[in-house]
Amino acid sequence: QHIISKLAERGSAGVVMANGSMSSNSGGEGDIRAQLVEADLVSCMVALPTQLFRSTGIPVCVWFFAKDKSVGPKGSIDRQGQVLFIDARNLGYMVDRAERALSDDDIAKIGHTFHAWRGTESTKGIEYADEPGFCYSATLAEIKEADYALTPGRYVGAAPLDDDGEPIDQKIERLTTELFAQFDESARLQAVVREQLGRVK
Repeated sequence: QHIISKLAERGSAGVVMANGSMSSNSGGEGDIRAQLVEADLVSCMVALPTQLFRSTGIPVCVWFFAKDKSVGPKGSIDRQGQVLFIDARNLGYMVDRAERALSDDDIAKIGHTFHAWRGTESTKGIEYADEPGFCYSATLAEIKEADYALTPGRYVGAAPLDDDGEPIDQKIERLTTELFAQFDESARLQAVVREQLGRVK
């Protein structure tokens, strides 16, 4: 609220916050979120991967606020009454065991998605499209129906599974055969172990 109060008439801002801010209802947070959404001040929510900060493993998100989402200098597409959700939790790579980093391509993907959604000059000619598992443009009505929770995963859904071309009935038969074979192998190994333990006695 303090940050928004400092924005110019058509100002915008991005704020890094803990993931709890997207869905917590404690301490009046739910009411504050509802007011921000109903005032159409939230333009984009980005859920980031864990371990981006070496000093803490707490997962974070980025809130993007905008006082004006209509057609203008900051975008050729009217996004009033809409919020873009980006789930970037699966992006990035491990620098070491304690820290994850976003690659240049990861950052570009997030940035291009937002700019295409908004219709800025930097992505002129690129049309925004919802991508299951990654991004979704939700209406305020959809957000209200979700009790004003702003967690991207709630809206973007799951990424489509790769189709390996194997018919489902054949896949079930193959997996069942493999499972029974593993059961048989497990029984054989148990018998061997029992025999060895019997010799120890």
